Amino acid sequence: MNQRIEIKSGLQLYARAKKLIPGGTQLLSKRPEMFLPEHWPSYYSKALGAEVWDIDGNKFLDMSYNGIGACILGHADPDVNAAVHTAVDSGSVSTLNCPEEVELAELLCQVHPWAGMVRYARSGGEAMAIAVRISRAHTGRDKVAFCGYHGWHDWYLAANLTSNSALDGHLLYGLNPAGVPRNLEGTTLPFHYNDLEGLKRIVESNPSEIGTIVMEPIRSTEPESGFLSGVREIAHEIGAVLIIDEITAGFRLTDGGAHLVYGITPDLAIFAKAISNGYPMAAVIGRPEVMESAQDSFISSTSWSERIGPVAALATLNKLKRENVVQRLIHIGNQVKVAWTEAADNAELPITVSGISSMPHFEFDHSDSRSLSTLFTQLMLDRGFLATTSFYTTFAHNASHLEHYSTAINEVFPIIGEAAHSGNIQTLLKGPVAHSGFQRLA
Repeated sequence: MNQRIEIKSGLQLYARAKKLIPGGTQLLSKRPEMFLPEHWPSYYSKALGAEVWDIDGNKFLDMSYNGIGACILGHADPDVNAAVHTAVDSGSVSTLNCPEEVELAELLCQVHPWAGMVRYARSGGEAMAIAVRISRAHTGRDKVAFCGYHGWHDWYLAANLTSNSALDGHLLYGLNPAGVPRNLEGTTLPFHYNDLEGLKRIVESNPSEIGTIVMEPIRSTEPESGFLSGVREIAHEIGAVLIIDEITAGFRLTDGGAHLVYGITPDLAIFAKAISNGYPMAAVIGRPEVMESAQDSFISSTSWSERIGPVAALATLNKLKRENVVQRLIHIGNQVKVAWTEAADNAELPITVSGISSMPHFEFDHSDSRSLSTLFTQLMLDRGFLATTSFYTTFAHNASHLEHYSTAINEVFPIIGEAAHSGNIQTLLKGPVAHSGFQRLA
């Protein structure tokens, strides 16, 4: 059932933002054009648990990204917030160092016994850049083989200097390397997940030049037998540093990195997002002999020494273990997968459901799937949900939320199915189709 939702202030504010902020937002994944162009609420006034209030006073149940995966416990978790409030009241930064950064390092190394040292940053992209710098300092080799999405820094976008579509198969499409030095061309070489032969070809074509291999342990597809162990073996054979990017998957399959579940031991691993439930924090952990190379390069920032990030991370990680949060996330995600599948079957609407259980997603099996996805977001927004075809589960979601969500998708999927069969998708859309990747805004 539709609820009365009027979105005015958010649209007006975003119109102002596009004149003041290049690209409109600080994060591509939060652009309104990525959800529902010209109709997305855009800005929030309050976020608690699984609910978000926009600046027009509308309340929504977040069945989408939940802080782009950062709020694993839910928005404004009271235990994490209490720890942060204490840190703020005690002084969030000082001429001296905060003791919590040592406590957090000990905890991360305890959870990951293969690691022995830790460096911090305050965002995933920063941490990835730090890890690649450490790896290059350690091996003395510049070239990086990678698969997956790993941020906005020069080392990664350099892949699109060789071919403007080299990164298209790695989550985000159309990433423009404008401003990346041309002399980095050929330093970053992509291979695809589960394509061990592709990695072997890169190594064979660049003998003695590949010093770093970067990959996510999993994103949406399960690793094929022998793939992860094969990557580890190749890295060992050529003396390359294996970096596992846990920014998205970390803490969603176990209390540590997903690599622990799949039995692959990296040389470095990166954590951000869920490590601190939305407060800025990131960590690079690794084998001491590799991490020590950080001392051979200048890697330093005042903001990496503040107190809030480590305190939030400690509170988050302790709660994850204390409350057995991961199992709850997996259970919720599995229920959502079933709800999608059953609603789609009832509506005779073909979809493909995939992704790890705590981070599931679905895709409409239709030639105009992007329009159908936009229509889904539009219809769910009318019913009081922030919803896309992806869902990051949180500890704050409960049975009542899932029941309301299931009711809504059983209302919406038949409408989408009828539109798909009749070909009148565009007539139901209130605005343009959502963007599918990076593109310059007018």
